[in-house]
Amino acid sequence: MAKYYDVKAAFSRSITLDPKRGRVVTTERFVQELAKLNHFWSLREANEWITHYQGFFRDYSDQEGESKRYFLKNMGYVK
Repeated sequence: MAKYYDVKAAFSRSITLDPKRGRVVTTERFVQELAKLNHFWSLREANEWITHYQGFFRDYSDQEGESKRYFLKNMGYVK
């Protein structure tokens, strides 16, 4: 049975590193990770969850549609 706390774990596992943008999440990868945990969400549902619960991620998709790419915003920290 699917559990809601699995959603955050799936989101964490869907984060990848991009040399230009840093930490990046794609909607497709997030949905794939959710499916492994018996959560079958549409791309739209996944986008709604990301925009609502993950305020530090910003959409930088260059095309229309539900297939989105989000990157972790720099909050002013210097490495």
